[in-house]
Amino acid sequence: MKRKKIVTIGGGTGSFMLLSGLRKYSVDISAIVSMADDGGSTGVLRDELGVLPPGDIRQCLVALSDSSDVLRELMNYRFEIGGLKGHSFGNLFLSALEKIKGNFPSAVEEASKILNVKGEVIPVTNDNIKLCMKLSNGSELNGEAAINKNETIESLGIQKNYLYPKARANKNAIRRILEADLLVIGPGNHYCSVLPNLLVSGIAQAIRKSKATVVYNCNLVNQKGHTEKFNLNTYADMINEYIGKDRLDYVIYNTKKPSQRLIEKYENQRALLIDFPKDTKRKGHYKVIQADVLSGKRPNFSIADKLSPRRAFIRHEGDKLAKVLMIISELGEYENMIKEIV
Repeated sequence: MKRKKIVTIGGGTGSFMLLSGLRKYSVDISAIVSMADDGGSTGVLRDELGVLPPGDIRQCLVALSDSSDVLRELMNYRFEIGGLKGHSFGNLFLSALEKIKGNFPSAVEEASKILNVKGEVIPVTNDNIKLCMKLSNGSELNGEAAINKNETIESLGIQKNYLYPKARANKNAIRRILEADLLVIGPGNHYCSVLPNLLVSGIAQAIRKSKATVVYNCNLVNQKGHTEKFNLNTYADMINEYIGKDRLDYVIYNTKKPSQRLIEKYENQRALLIDFPKDTKRKGHYKVIQADVLSGKRPNFSIADKLSPRRAFIRHEGDKLAKVLMIISELGEYENMIKEIV
């Protein structure tokens, strides 16, 4: 049987978790990764070395690596003291490779060989870009870090969400989208990890043209000041809007409730669990897959991680989510079998 071609589109911890689950299956994986990150260690390296953002790429490389546990741990190791405090070894490694090889795509390719990556990790663009947002009151937010920290986005409203300068899609990303059997969007920070991919010229067009089944992994909680009034349909409708077509076939919605302690922690931050209004008419044709895809493990953050206060404690479980995606990837074939049997 031909191996399924699965393409993921996202960035950050969401992609790391998803790919860590998918890599255990006999499928061809291509991870398309946002290049808008400019916070923490990545932001410092971009400013001081003039390199492209390594952080999200590094996480995806580690997730798909078939190398030793020690090497995988090394790539995620974050220095806690001294002049390198806050930097992860993997970010420094990728930035050094970029300098040696002369460009970021070659650095990623070389790192993939060293880490024995199963599948491929593809920067969504090779252009040096910045994520920008113009709010309805005319104020501008320049950079992913500035957008992520701002808590007035939802109350003020967004006039325009864009990349500067305009970004051209990586040709390999376009090719993989067009060849895919299953396209998986998210999970991840809505405005800072997921949507930036769809702002890159050529990506939305390729998704519209692709014959793949398209799945959106809805987030577990809303983000304070960004998406507090969103429900599952709001997220899905916006993804379709950025794609430019009613393209989502399935949306995965978590049904498992986190512990009361975690719920109270998020409620104190006004980041509430996402609701699925079952009786509301949907704009899109997508079907909602309701499943337990919640992680029961408490994440451990390095004390040197400057972004740890903003990282999520309520997370998806990679193995659970991958299992649901594999079921979805087979649905079409089983539907055909049933029709033939009937």
